[in-house]
Amino acid sequence: MAIEVIAQTRNLQGTGASRRLRRSGKVPGILYGGKKPAVTIELDHNPLYHHLRNEKFHASILTLALDGAKEQVLLRSVNMHPYKLEVQHIDFQRVSADEKVHMKVPLHFVKAEQAPAIKEQGGLITHVLNEIDIRCLPADLPEFVEVDLSGLAVGHSIHVRELVLPKGVELALKGTEDPTVASAQIPKAAIAEEEEAAAAAAAAGVEGAVAPAAEAVPAAADVPTVKQKAPEAAPAAEDKGGKGGKGEKGEKK
Repeated sequence: MAIEVIAQTRNLQGTGASRRLRRSGKVPGILYGGKKPAVTIELDHNPLYHHLRNEKFHASILTLALDGAKEQVLLRSVNMHPYKLEVQHIDFQRVSADEKVHMKVPLHFVKAEQAPAIKEQGGLITHVLNEIDIRCLPADLPEFVEVDLSGLAVGHSIHVRELVLPKGVELALKGTEDPTVASAQIPKAAIAEEEEAAAAAAAAGVEGAVAPAAEAVPAAADVPTVKQKAPEAAPAAEDKGGKGGKGEKGEKK
């Protein structure tokens, strides 16, 4: 069932008139398109604000009841206050049943829990787009387009042209344009942990390889130690005694 919006024709225009309108709890707007002239309108703020919180309101054919007469329209533009929860201005466009409309519709991501990236590989799925541009007749306009993630594996992506669109709906793309809708990858934190573990394992391997060589060094050093003791043997002392043999010659004197 189409969402109905109630509006009245706005006679006063200009910045001052719009400001006074907002202070009275109204929202200024405009209705244009089709074969009729543009009309300035006003709507009650609170019902409109609650409509805007409904996703369906942004991508559906709406019924605008203007001064009692009903027309089929699309929401085209909304201006919000910079920091207040307040609608400043709104635009609606008339639609014709036999003319295609160009709209942005939201994407609904489904079956992520079945994706190999999540179920088997410990990956993370990133939603790159949240809406896409489409063209279709008003009667074929979908509230959203589903994105099936059940076959997505790490290192792979889903592109716009791979999406399954409802009957009568076509993508509004230029040339070979094919933007990414969703992608899967391993989280950076998990990659960092794996790199740290690999570095620790490599360090442990190096230490294990160095340890035996370190133990071999003292064994090799034992050899020169033995050789260094040779000059301290008794023969050196005997040589000194030989020199001291001069005493013996003295005794002979």
